[in-house]
Amino acid sequence: MADVPESEFEIWRDLGFTHIWLMGVWRTGPRGRAHSLQLSELRQTTPPCADEEIGGSPYAIADYEASASLGGNAALISFRRRLKSYGLKLILDFVPNHLGHDHRWLSERPELFVQSRLKRPDTFRHERGKTQTWIAYGRDPYMGAWVDTVQLDYRNSATREAMRRELQRISELCDGVRCDMAMLVLNEVFAKTWKEHPASFTTPWSEFWTEAIAAVRQRFPDFVFVAEVYWNLETRLQEVGFDFTYDKRLYDYVVARNAAAVQQHLLGQSKQFVERGVHFLENHDERRIASVLTFAEHRAAALLILGLPGLCLLHEGQLSGARERLSVHRMRRQLEADQTEIVEFYATVLKVLQKTSVGQGQPVLLPPREGWPGNPTAINFVAVQWQSNLDSFEVVLVNLAPHPGQCYLDLPTDNLAHSTWQMKDLLGDQVFVRQGSDLKKSGLYIDAPPNAAQLFHFTRQQ
Repeated sequence: MADVPESEFEIWRDLGFTHIWLMGVWRTGPRGRAHSLQLSELRQTTPPCADEEIGGSPYAIADYEASASLGGNAALISFRRRLKSYGLKLILDFVPNHLGHDHRWLSERPELFVQSRLKRPDTFRHERGKTQTWIAYGRDPYMGAWVDTVQLDYRNSATREAMRRELQRISELCDGVRCDMAMLVLNEVFAKTWKEHPASFTTPWSEFWTEAIAAVRQRFPDFVFVAEVYWNLETRLQEVGFDFTYDKRLYDYVVARNAAAVQQHLLGQSKQFVERGVHFLENHDERRIASVLTFAEHRAAALLILGLPGLCLLHEGQLSGARERLSVHRMRRQLEADQTEIVEFYATVLKVLQKTSVGQGQPVLLPPREGWPGNPTAINFVAVQWQSNLDSFEVVLVNLAPHPGQCYLDLPTDNLAHSTWQMKDLLGDQVFVRQGSDLKKSGLYIDAPPNAAQLFHFTRQQ
């Protein structure tokens, strides 16, 4: 971390980033790495991945201390200090569901893990003195086991207390945490997952997250909690204290090119759901978006996630158009040639957005109306109005279809009807003048090209 040049911090600042999420900071161990070395996916790359390029999974944690190869906690503290000098904050991983086989608790405190006296599927034998038990690998209720991990038992109050302490330790080193598979430790989900593994203790009635988040916020009121979450449990995790929750359904609709579902999803959710969503086009679990969408589609989808209220997650390599998905077991990725169109687009849009009320003012998702009876193309639009003062506002507009579309938008702007408005596309060269009385009466008419990505700035003229 000490080797990160000042130019990187300057780029992050100038592009308007607020937080940097570092994955793979925590220490892993030889057992975790031994598992990674056996993975066929790492040997089937071109060229094949060399042993020295492979480390243990960052989600098979041996200890919540920064890896010695990165300089340890001292380097992490220094990196955070450098971020702060550029107005940036640090997000780190917290993995509540499981630990790696190299963690000391496996030998010192095996009672913290899900276990059985008899061999069961997805368990391994564990001996401590003369006592032999079978301990479960980490897993979720729908997928196979993660065999490089050990499953923590959240029915045990001692496990909860131990993990609360780990979270409090982490909170001293960063400004927020991204919580891996956060829904797995909800009482209902955990009980369903491990119903075939009877426990000798009773599940506490309270949720782990409610108590753990409250404990951290007693010391750090502004600490940010981000949940990786699926299975329509986003609202539940917001209720137990998370600031932001992954919106995987939005991602799925975008990459499926289902424009109508994108619009229906966003307009069908509560204001809180959208404003506390984590919007993304790729992450370490997904394919690179440049390998999925054309540039025109990518451009519209990127403006969509950047223009929505909530938290926008941009993956390393996304801004340069990387196409190769990087396995979490690899310690470095192969360099790819930048895709000039993508680099220039992100550089432009990220700088332009900083000069607007997008992300700063009050957002309103606008329901598009059909351009004329029988015209179905309105279902392909997403529009968001942002406003921070009475004399100007922005409308983020995307047409997610590969064909032109038309719609009307009703603008909820105070005193709209009593002024003339200049309407300028900040990402293009179009400039229009619209009478407020017409906008109030009929709405704003839009005739957009295929995969339009437009950012209209409205200025009161008189």
